[in-house]
Amino acid sequence: MFYREAGDFKTSYTDDSQTFPIKFDRIRYYAVLAVAFGIIPFIINDYWANAVVVPFLIYAIAAIGLNILTGYCGQVSLGTGGFMAVGAYACYKLMTSFPDVSIVFHVIGAGAITAFVGVLFGLPSLRIKGFYLAVATLAAQFFLVWLFNKVPWFYNYSASGQISAPERTVFNIAVTGPNTDAWAKYLICLVFVVAVAWIARNLTRGTVGRSWMAIRDMDIAAEIIGVNPLKAKMTAFAVSSFFIGISGALFFSVYLGAVEVGEAFGINKSFLVLFMVIIGGLGSIFGSFAGAAFLVILPVLLKNVLVGGMNWPIDIAAHLELMVVGGLIIIFLIAEPHGLAQLWRVTKEKLRLWPFPH
Repeated sequence: MFYREAGDFKTSYTDDSQTFPIKFDRIRYYAVLAVAFGIIPFIINDYWANAVVVPFLIYAIAAIGLNILTGYCGQVSLGTGGFMAVGAYACYKLMTSFPDVSIVFHVIGAGAITAFVGVLFGLPSLRIKGFYLAVATLAAQFFLVWLFNKVPWFYNYSASGQISAPERTVFNIAVTGPNTDAWAKYLICLVFVVAVAWIARNLTRGTVGRSWMAIRDMDIAAEIIGVNPLKAKMTAFAVSSFFIGISGALFFSVYLGAVEVGEAFGINKSFLVLFMVIIGGLGSIFGSFAGAAFLVILPVLLKNVLVGGMNWPIDIAAHLELMVVGGLIIIFLIAEPHGLAQLWRVTKEKLRLWPFPH
């Protein structure tokens, strides 16, 4: 009853084609941004920042990147962890080589370097697709992890093989290093999330996004009607890798502070982001956020309930978490292949027609 477009008139094509054409959606969107920027920074603490909010924001960026490649362009990728590692190590080399440059430019530069690497590993998509492309990107995952482990230059010849983020500031506020406040880490990640989501939303609604979706739905027919498969696939790999590189740079510099590539960016990281996209919904920016939130909050919830509340052993709780996630993936693939985003769309349609049945 309250969620309808009745009386919400449009007087121009610009108004009619905006991202949120229904006024209630726009109000909700601005309300979420107001809470995110105006309230949460003042109430967030270290536990919520490190356990839930910051990883959610970083994984949301990675999920958006993978969703552009897999959900919008139909190119299967299992190398997300490797591309996150490229972003992390590129950010580390930039931070140590150019200490006077802002960390914001280091993160963006790391994304650009990852985009270049992603295009290189995306070239096989011009000849292969489906299972074979998944195997090719999986090979990229193992190759990149091996490269960062075996070439000492990437970790500045450290004896431990780890990379550690030096302290860097934005407007004289530390956002990396051991003395970083929770709200500072949260805000810098939030700024990048909003920028990435805005860019992704506009790209997917424009000519570039339509070419991606045409390749996804039927690549031969898309080429016949004038879509350039080389341009479409390479731009999808570039944009996807750019976002994933940003997430990897933030994951290393802001969230963890110190990483070892095999542990932080192994194959499990690639599958985790892929599960976020599957559960959230392929081909949906909102689904990327929903899937990231679900798979970040679920382990914390299970740990607090099973370990903290019921005194279960940690290893049993961890195995149960894997079983629950696996079961949910099977359920979503069978019952609702479009994930949480489709459930949200159905809910909104029911609200628009409530109280009348349909």
